[in-house]
Amino acid sequence: MLDGPHPALSPDLAARAARRGGRRLRLRRAVHRTTGWLLAAALAVFLVWAGAEQPWDREPARVTPPLERW
Repeated sequence: MLDGPHPALSPDLAARAARRGGRRLRLRRAVHRTTGWLLAAALAVFLVWAGAEQPWDREPARVTPPLERW
């Protein structure tokens, strides 16, 4: 199989491969950058919400009456 004739390749194959690889690299970088910005924005929104709502604080229970004259 290796001793047989090699297939003919187009002369601009390397240039086309380099262009395609460059496009894929730029696309991958853009996707990673956009994902990072979206995650940072989501974190900022969450922190603002948590600071405003303070979900860890509970409202006082209104089941029992207040204690008077201990």
